Amino acid sequence: QVQLVESGGGLVQAGGSLRLACAASGNIFSINAMGWYRQAPGKQRELVATITITSGGSTNYTDSVKGRFTISRDNAKNTVYLQMNSLKPEDTADYYCARLIGGWGTQREADFGSWGQGTQVTVSS
Repeated sequence: QVQLVESGGGLVQAGGSLRLACAASGNIFSINAMGWYRQAPGKQRELVATITITSGGSTNYTDSVKGRFTISRDNAKNTVYLQMNSLKPEDTADYYCARLIGGWGTQREADFGSWGQGTQVTVSS
């Protein structure tokens, strides 16, 4: 099994930055790719970014965060990061990391597993 723990959330003013971290433990060798999701109050969970772990570090981003967010990985630390710059109030949400168990490129929640407990990000205007 894989366990994921997120950290790094908090309160920040619009235009500010935060870096989220997702630390993995357990059967980490089973992880091929990771993703960050977010869920704003009253909205469905949205896939924000994904990154491959085993090769190349390929990434995908949802359009609303392109150019502002960067997903990265440190395989030596078994940690995936989400650097969030130029934050906007609409980025306010609970952010979750999960490992990809489906095919690369999917956005379905059912294709992700081992969900972390989430970390809250609040962006004030």
